[in-house]
Amino acid sequence: MMLPYFQRRLLLQCWRKDGHYHSMGKTFPFRCLLMVLGLLLLSCGQDKNTKQAHPNIVLILADDLGYGDLGIYNPNSLIPTPNLDKLAMGGIRLTDAYCPVSVCSPSRFALMTGTYPFRSRKKSGVMSNYEPSLIEPDQLTLMQMLEKKGYTTAGYGKWHLGASFPTMDGKKPVGYGKFKADNNGANIDLSRPVSGGPVDHGFEHWLGFSCASECWVLEGNKIMGILEHDYYNVDAAQNKEHLKLFPREQYLSFITDRSTQFLTDHVDKDKDNPFFLYYAPYVPHIPLAVSDNFIGSTDAGLYGDYVHELDFYIGKLLKTLDSLQLSDNTLVLFASDNGSTFTATSRETDFSKVSNNLKEMEVKVADQQVHNPNGKLRGTKQTVWEGGVRTPFIARWPGNIPANTISKELFALNDIMATLAAVLDFDLKENEGIDSYNLLPVLKGDDEVAIRTSVVVQSGRGDKGLRMGKWKYIEPNGANMGKGELYNLENDLSEAHNLIDSLPRRAHELSGALAAIVQGNSSK
Repeated sequence: MMLPYFQRRLLLQCWRKDGHYHSMGKTFPFRCLLMVLGLLLLSCGQDKNTKQAHPNIVLILADDLGYGDLGIYNPNSLIPTPNLDKLAMGGIRLTDAYCPVSVCSPSRFALMTGTYPFRSRKKSGVMSNYEPSLIEPDQLTLMQMLEKKGYTTAGYGKWHLGASFPTMDGKKPVGYGKFKADNNGANIDLSRPVSGGPVDHGFEHWLGFSCASECWVLEGNKIMGILEHDYYNVDAAQNKEHLKLFPREQYLSFITDRSTQFLTDHVDKDKDNPFFLYYAPYVPHIPLAVSDNFIGSTDAGLYGDYVHELDFYIGKLLKTLDSLQLSDNTLVLFASDNGSTFTATSRETDFSKVSNNLKEMEVKVADQQVHNPNGKLRGTKQTVWEGGVRTPFIARWPGNIPANTISKELFALNDIMATLAAVLDFDLKENEGIDSYNLLPVLKGDDEVAIRTSVVVQSGRGDKGLRMGKWKYIEPNGANMGKGELYNLENDLSEAHNLIDSLPRRAHELSGALAAIVQGNSSK
């Protein structure tokens, strides 16, 4: 057993060549023997405290948060985000990280499987009500990989990757395949468990909804509550009187409390084994549901208030890690699943007119302080422009990731799987995480070799693009009138100057590279 350096030095000070012990020039064999025994006991205690082979992991995934919302990414942001800014200062922040799809479900699929979502059965859009799992039964997920390495896995908030709901009449649930339907959920059998949901894909503990428009909140595989919503309801459902009602403005605090309780319980009951916590709030997704304490707290309107509230609760989660003395051995990751819905917000913005399923939101504001959620980036959620697909990405792991560092290396949410596999020394098979790259060297500050040379990005409609080096190519689609787009992001981050006509050879090169990735079985 190797003693720490300071303990070895004390022993050397006490040891003489003639085999006797001494201290301060006087011989004290018994006293030094006691010191040796004490140091050995201390070392054994340290071995017990550090025997956890792998770090704890906390993955925070915001919902529709923009690249320009955080102060650490955008000096002009009107939203105070002290906790996320502090998290970034304690680790690395990536400037060129991608979702890689500008809507919820496919980005979460990429995150959970390390696979581009265009390889799944759903080529565009998000999962609608009661659709079965988008993840194949034999497809390895991030959570299952962690389970294989002895992790306790827990998730709170939002799933949106599908689950199968039992019905009383054996038919499909009323509202299947839609987002809003008369008599939604009228034939759901609330007494029976769902299948194909989070606990069937690797979560030992789960509390959250499958799809917001379904309204059902699951604990494990059982329906335990109803998410009250501005646009959706389950009024037609039967035998629901025993279920807990969750007003949307209380949901964020609820899942945060349950997340922190999981941390406390884990330390009490299973502290020698690592945990994975997936914290996935439904914030700042519209319709905005800011709690009373945060209304009016920013100059960016209700949207800014909602992001500020999210930052507060993320701070509560991070402070719990501190209080439980978990922070030093916990890898914390933060990202958004896609860009913000809004191009501009202010105190004067009328959010009551915001639709729940908009393609691209343009908010007109008067000449006062204006906040741009996606910063200087063009586009919003749903689009394939940078405002839709670029995400703030932060990683903190004390002693392993250098503090207050920035990287411009390409990164995608699908890379989290291979990166964590490297942390765990887990060998992914050829058919596992097929579009996931190990970016651990980048997170640890090694930018000498570019690991990922390109990223495929995709709009909510399914239009694809390719980021390669400084170039960004977008295939012909309805948004560009069938012409295609080419941008030099090094000189034109806002994608204001389409070079498709002036650089046709470059466009053709990127078009071919995109086609090769899409048509191949893997992007590696």
